[in-house]
Amino acid sequence: MVDQFNQGEGDVFLLSLKAGNTGLNLTGADTVILYDLWWNPAVEEQAAGRAHRMGQKNVVQVIRLITQGTIEEKIYELQQNKKELIETVIQPGDQAISTITEQEIRAILNI
Repeated sequence: MVDQFNQGEGDVFLLSLKAGNTGLNLTGADTVILYDLWWNPAVEEQAAGRAHRMGQKNVVQVIRLITQGTIEEKIYELQQNKKELIETVIQPGDQAISTITEQEIRAILNI
């Protein structure tokens, strides 16, 4: 299916964020739409990276769907905080911790 899509035999390749974040080369894509946000920004970056592969001939546009006042908005804010923290604390080549804290879960759920 991936080969067929990359050869232009389809207009849309629909996958979940977790299924699409590793192991695929989707060079036939020119748009990535992220609609099921994940608390870890690296997961989304990997998913969008499926279209940014060697052999890509298109300019790739990444669209993140976020509705105001929803859990997705809170997840996006959490992602931005994590990115800032990673940039401040983690040195190049270090591995980032990929766990979510109870406090972060409570903030997302407004508890």
